[in-house]
Amino acid sequence: METTTLNWSQRMVDSVMIRNPLLSEGVQSDKWSYDYGVVLKGTELVWKKTGDPKYFKYMKENMDAFVDAEGNIRGYDSQLFNIDHINNGKVLLTLYKETGEQKYKKAIDRLRKQLQSHPRTSEGVFWHKQVYPWQIWLDGLYMGAPFYAEYVKEYGTEEEFADITKQYILCAKNTKDDKSGLLYHAFDEKKVQPWCNPATGHSKNFWGRSMGWFVMGLVDTLSFLPDTHKDRTTLVTLLEEVLQALKNVQDDKSGVWYQVLDKADCKGNYLEASASCMILYAVAKGVRLKLLSEEWSAVADKAYKGIIDEFITVTNEGLVNLNRTCQVAGLGGADNRDGTFEYYISEPIITNDLKGIGAFILASSEMEQGDGK
Repeated sequence: METTTLNWSQRMVDSVMIRNPLLSEGVQSDKWSYDYGVVLKGTELVWKKTGDPKYFKYMKENMDAFVDAEGNIRGYDSQLFNIDHINNGKVLLTLYKETGEQKYKKAIDRLRKQLQSHPRTSEGVFWHKQVYPWQIWLDGLYMGAPFYAEYVKEYGTEEEFADITKQYILCAKNTKDDKSGLLYHAFDEKKVQPWCNPATGHSKNFWGRSMGWFVMGLVDTLSFLPDTHKDRTTLVTLLEEVLQALKNVQDDKSGVWYQVLDKADCKGNYLEASASCMILYAVAKGVRLKLLSEEWSAVADKAYKGIIDEFITVTNEGLVNLNRTCQVAGLGGADNRDGTFEYYISEPIITNDLKGIGAFILASSEMEQGDGK
């Protein structure tokens, strides 16, 4: 791979800015899409590292395309109770801290208000969406909890953290496979969905990106949780245990992870970029924050080399590509989303998907911090 004075995180953000002056430009320009927040949180790390104002400007312009002077958010409907819609609030928190513009605080408060009335399971875990009743999806832990935790840290009381920590504890309790330690993609409390095991409520497979969302959300949430919180040790142990289960299915040859984590030998399965980047981010940040022992650095180094070798290409113009990302995967809501292995490998595999790109920027930023670059 060619060398350059720019690191991979900065090169990727620069490539995104050239390709997508506004992330929302295109056929779904009105969609308040959670993947913008993944890319822009990565951009934030590059901005903080370089001090170059163009990166902050990019974050601001992308959010200003949605947030008006009164803090209304274009494309956002709180009554959908979609946990994905909370994710971009992380970027708004940064913008408000930096600019003091009240429109951002108003928008932030709108998102916080959704969580106050968001429907929950009987144990108190947020439903993934109103249209997915009584269901916990691993994806939702990244979408909602870190924003909630940062909001509480800035504007709430320490007692409120208990509602956040229980999201992870109960999610893991309800999705964990006792044999492998891996987490199923989703859990139906009512045990009635066509995709779930009627005895356990578990979905059928361990989807790479869903576990990537979970561990990214967990390490981000821990960065806001007070050292003295009663559940902190429990969450750190959970992080270690879930990452150990992921390490057990890390592909030994490439250093990265499969789309369906535990079925490497099944025909059609493939090494997948977004999950690999998300897991790397959680490991690298966990080591930096001393949540994980230094022994995990070797796991991160192996994964990072694998990601560059397996998924990264550079165009003749010098733009960075991230290849082999699953475009989307879910459960229910469509006839074929049945949670089978065949379903997960049937979804389109694309280049430069924003979710994957954002995870790559986040992961490479963490690795570069560790290298002192």
